[in-house]
Amino acid sequence: MVTDDICMRWISLEKSRENEILKILSVALRRIFSSEIYDYNKLQEIRLRMNEPLIVIYDNREYFVTEKGKRTTECKKAYMVAPADIRETLEYISNYSLYAYEDEIRQGFITIQGGHRVGLAGKVILESGMIKSVRHISFINIRLSHQVKGCCKKVLPYIINGNETFHTLIISPPRCGKTTLLRDMIRMLSDGFPGFKGNTIGVVDERSEIGACYKGVPQNDIGIRTDILDCCPKSYGMLMLIRSMSPQIIAVDEIGSRDDIDAIYSVINCGCKLIATVHGNSIDDIRNRPGLRKLVDERIFERYIVLSNRKRTGEIRTIFDDRGSVLFMAEDERLTSAYENEAAVAELSLSLIHISEPTRR
Repeated sequence: MVTDDICMRWISLEKSRENEILKILSVALRRIFSSEIYDYNKLQEIRLRMNEPLIVIYDNREYFVTEKGKRTTECKKAYMVAPADIRETLEYISNYSLYAYEDEIRQGFITIQGGHRVGLAGKVILESGMIKSVRHISFINIRLSHQVKGCCKKVLPYIINGNETFHTLIISPPRCGKTTLLRDMIRMLSDGFPGFKGNTIGVVDERSEIGACYKGVPQNDIGIRTDILDCCPKSYGMLMLIRSMSPQIIAVDEIGSRDDIDAIYSVINCGCKLIATVHGNSIDDIRNRPGLRKLVDERIFERYIVLSNRKRTGEIRTIFDDRGSVLFMAEDERLTSAYENEAAVAELSLSLIHISEPTRR
């Protein structure tokens, strides 16, 4: 009976996601996606480029889509996206008022109901060296929001210390699930679980990817003790949250700028714990960037989680501490003790050999 209830909720969620997407597409595109059965839990992106083939990312693979809605690897069979498809889709996305979304368009995307993110590209209009707007939009990328609850359970034992968390950095190549993992960590640390009392968490969601706010309301479940600053630059947002919301943990996605680094030191000095993500393939990638290298050398982060998609999206490859000691490493699609793998230990030790003693400020 419980299994039946879960299945029904899953089907209901998928149908809701389908309706949220179909209602923003042009009539022609709706007909295409309605004429073939799509699992919207596997549909990741819909890419519309004016006068170019219709493309989807489905179950981590790229396909062309035919006029009958069928997925194919043959470009010549694909439906060609017409100017009317772009124009009509933009009208539905913006409720017939693109001007009302000028602020979002300047950032290159609009978040729609359900937390789905619509990326936009076209002719950029500058004013005094700043982006004023984007005109003649000819490219649309619809990225479906997928929340994977429970995906962080493997890493939680390694990032908590009593009822506190370690300063944690998630290192991941693009499209390997770092934001999905971060979102679930926020949810569970905010709600709490047996042996861990929920913490107050402040989230700076610069690109609306973590909470996926629509009209100020998070569309994703980010926990009962979570406060969010949506579409706010990370460097400003971290300091704003410290002053206004008294968080125990601050969470941010994709750090990297000099301003981000300066704000991170302020977070640390205020006694807040920090969970962040960064693009990269390994700790070596991070150490090759001047600002981030300083964070590594000064052992600001106490835990590093390295993701990969070699076997599957969001695969946790390695977890290690600030001294370079490998806590666990993936082997045969599970986390196993990395001390059984001398080659891996040697590789990671070499990458961290130049880490100096901590000199936190």
